[in-house]
Amino acid sequence: MKHSFLNDGFFNGLDSSALGVEAAETLPPLCYTDRDFYEFEKEALFNHEWLCVGRESWVKEAGDYFTTSIIDEPIVVARGRDGAIRAMSSVCQHRAMLVAEGQGNTRAFLCPYHHWSYGLDGQLIGAPAMEKTCNFDKKDIKLPQFKVEIWHGFIFVNFDLDAAPLAPRLAALEGVMAPYAMAGLNGPAPDRDIKFPWNWKVMFENNNDGYHANRLHGGALHDFVPSRLAAFPDDLPADTAGYYRTNGTLHADASFNPTQKAILPIFPALGEVERNRMLFVNVPPTLSLVITSDMVIYLILRADGAETHLMDQGYLVAPGALEDPLFDDKLAMNKHSTSAIIAQDLHVDEMVQVGLRSRHAIRGRYSWQEQAQREFNGWLVRRYKDTWDRVKPPPGVGGN
Repeated sequence: MKHSFLNDGFFNGLDSSALGVEAAETLPPLCYTDRDFYEFEKEALFNHEWLCVGRESWVKEAGDYFTTSIIDEPIVVARGRDGAIRAMSSVCQHRAMLVAEGQGNTRAFLCPYHHWSYGLDGQLIGAPAMEKTCNFDKKDIKLPQFKVEIWHGFIFVNFDLDAAPLAPRLAALEGVMAPYAMAGLNGPAPDRDIKFPWNWKVMFENNNDGYHANRLHGGALHDFVPSRLAAFPDDLPADTAGYYRTNGTLHADASFNPTQKAILPIFPALGEVERNRMLFVNVPPTLSLVITSDMVIYLILRADGAETHLMDQGYLVAPGALEDPLFDDKLAMNKHSTSAIIAQDLHVDEMVQVGLRSRHAIRGRYSWQEQAQREFNGWLVRRYKDTWDRVKPPPGVGGN
């Protein structure tokens, strides 16, 4: 691993990004643009953290599967005949051809190159014309396996087989998540593999940010969610794997459409508190949720370069909503409004990435309405520093 500017001084300097929001400053711009830092970040975050890859409903039946990738690692997720959901590398253990692409239903994965076949559990079950190969036994070959955990219907994987479970470290989010009963929600097919030319953290930060809401999005489609009503919990444990913010609304059941109110069914367990605010939940480095009283927008961010990433975006709605003959029309109203808002966000994200490359980009300061950014920084800096202590070269080597 190259280290270039990565040294003790750089990582000690990150501490200022994890101070309280009144004193914190943003991460160094190089964290969003530098290839060496991205390579370091793979080990610091993606090789050991839980990564959201999709919804449990994407693999409802035995044999259902879908493919994805994070940090250029091809992944296939499948439901076995035993009902278990498994995630594994989709790289054939013969000549590295991918054994699965897209999504569908199958009895086994057949490598199209040389017809090696694998069961839904990844075990090699067929390898033509290998009988003359010395010391070859199909039982010894299996697609590399990843850990899997389901959280509120979302499928998470971990490349680190020794990783601690995810759910206990998200316990602080359960109180605000529970009324939405998200594990039982469904929605239309998501939009997948959307490519963006900016660092994944730029996107993640924008999804977290209540400060810009009435400024960038000022107007009838957003003014009923004022930035001044942003609120942040003060009791999140230091080792939490996720965080959230709420944002009060000017009327109950506010939603993003021309009526400014929910037109889809309200989530049935919501109380007065939930119906008068929106909820934004974040499980870095991959999952971001925007939650109104009638709709969940989920964003799955998949880093694939220092200045690029992929995203899957979908919607979840209350039980029974999909059966409404007018569901598509009602959702289209919501999507039309959210698309206008998202278009503003995407333009900003692209221009922020341009700005971060500039010699004049500095480490800026935060408003109190950006507390979620400080929470994100705390999550990042802790992992960056711990990893640097583990991988840095010995004293006197590599400029340390």
